Amino acid sequence: MGVLNVTPDSFSDGGLWLDPDRAVEHGLALVAEGADVVDVGGESTRPGAAEVPVAEELRRVVPVVSALAPHVRVSVDTRKAAVAEAAVDAGATIVNDVSATLWPVAAAAGVGWVAMHLPADPSVMAEHAEHYRGDVVADVVSHLVSRAERARDAGVGEIWIDPGIGFGKTARHNLSLLRHLDVLVATGWPVAVGTSRKRFLGPLSSPPGEEPAPPSDRLEASVATAAWAVVRGAAMVRAHDVAPTVWAVRLAKRTACPHEHAVAGGDRR
Repeated sequence: MGVLNVTPDSFSDGGLWLDPDRAVEHGLALVAEGADVVDVGGESTRPGAAEVPVAEELRRVVPVVSALAPHVRVSVDTRKAAVAEAAVDAGATIVNDVSATLWPVAAAAGVGWVAMHLPADPSVMAEHAEHYRGDVVADVVSHLVSRAERARDAGVGEIWIDPGIGFGKTARHNLSLLRHLDVLVATGWPVAVGTSRKRFLGPLSSPPGEEPAPPSDRLEASVATAAWAVVRGAAMVRAHDVAPTVWAVRLAKRTACPHEHAVAGGDRR
């Protein structure tokens, strides 16, 4: 899933793709790099982000979704039912829902739905990072399975669960969720994971004692965690840097299951 933020304030690429023509061009570039889905978002959900009015989010998202939909599967990254409905009408076939509340829209439209774990509104979610019972994995799994079951019962046919790496969680929580992805996979719901350029990777991308790396210098950590997620069973990873992520995932899968790829790869050693 390639990330396409048509926002002025997203944490790593805010303002780059505000112009619809440039956004569509970038979306097509993500497809050329190997993205199976392009995820169009018109509202930043970075920590402390303010909510965007519906009309403005529609203005940012709908033209881009409409232009990309004939070329690739498109998801819409939104918390608003009106935006999700309009994006689906424009051609989106997945609602990537950070609020995990929009399953009625997905059910009514017959499209896929990604339920992400978000402990609080993005404007205050950082304050909730320590508010877990002590087992972040158990909390996240319980929440997501409950939402997925409600969506299934409502008639949604394609459901993904996303642990919400970086959303109202400490670095320790994020790493624990990555370490225990097999617990989410064991629920039977396809797991989507997004670590790309996120804040917790900053300290991991710098030498000890130095300032955390900015988003633009978190490529290696982003790619490494995406490859790890796939090897641990994630069915989809969300990435800003699609080409290196695709190659890393292919290599990681080949390393994890070498016999499946030996003949196709021509390596008989």
